[in-house]
Amino acid sequence: MTIPLPSKTIFHVIESTIKEYRRFALKNISAKVKDVTIDQGMVLIFLNEHPEMTQKEIAELVFRDTGSMTRMINTMVQKNFLKRSMNNEDRRRFKIEITAKGKEVLEKLPPIIHHNRSSSLQGITKDELKQLESILNKIKNNCLKT
Repeated sequence: MTIPLPSKTIFHVIESTIKEYRRFALKNISAKVKDVTIDQGMVLIFLNEHPEMTQKEIAELVFRDTGSMTRMINTMVQKNFLKRSMNNEDRRRFKIEITAKGKEVLEKLPPIIHHNRSSSLQGITKDELKQLESILNKIKNNCLKT
C-alpha cells in the first residue's frame, strides 16, 4: 500500500498554516513589543483574565507540557513580566502575578493581535470560518476517540 507524501496531506497544510501564522504574528509583535514571544503573550493574556490559574492549567491552554511551561515562566520572571511567590493557601504551588512591565506588554498586545487576526483572515467569510472550525473540531474529536 502506498501513501501520499506528507506534504500532500491536509495535515501538512494545517501545520504549515499554523507555522506561517505564528511567524507572521511574531514579526508584528516583535516590531512593537521587545522580547516577547507569542506564547509569552498568551500566558500574560490568560493570567490577566484568570489570575488564579495554575502553571498546569496555563500549559494546557498554550499547548505546552509542564516542563516547557516551567521554563517559560522562569524566563518571564527573569524578564520581569511575571512575579512568582509562595502560595499561602497551597504550599505546593506558586502564586504567579503579572508585574507592571507585564501589564505594559498587555496594553500593547490587543491592537497587534487584532491586526494579525484580521489580516490573516482577510477574504474569509463568517460562514467559511464556521465551516472550517466545524471540520477541524471533527478531526480533533476523531483523534480523541482512538
